[in-house]
Amino acid sequence: MSCGIRVRLNHMPGALERDIARIGVLWNDGLRRFGGPFLAGGTYTAVDAFYAPVAFRIQTYGLNLDSVSAAYAARLLALGSMREWYASALQEKWRDAPHEVEVARLGTLLQNLRES
Repeated sequence: MSCGIRVRLNHMPGALERDIARIGVLWNDGLRRFGGPFLAGGTYTAVDAFYAPVAFRIQTYGLNLDSVSAAYAARLLALGSMREWYASALQEKWRDAPHEVEVARLGTLLQNLRES
């Protein structure tokens, strides 16, 4: 996971489209069923923590979600702990070379916000 880059995918595989749709169904169900603003109700819980990396990936790849799911992802990304995680990630010097190659193969790097 690379929080500090923005990538436009060259191709949206059908499996990824299905995964994104499934996340939308799950998030909408939890928010509706438990009244939000988090998936299990009014308090951030382990289920929200589970999806925190997903919110970063949605941001990285600019994935399109329905409005309810997009608002939930934005809510996660706005949390203080998530902002701290993100700020730390931007300062990380280590790079996962195979992941960097995969990103270049699958998409176009639009922005690199990481410290060099």
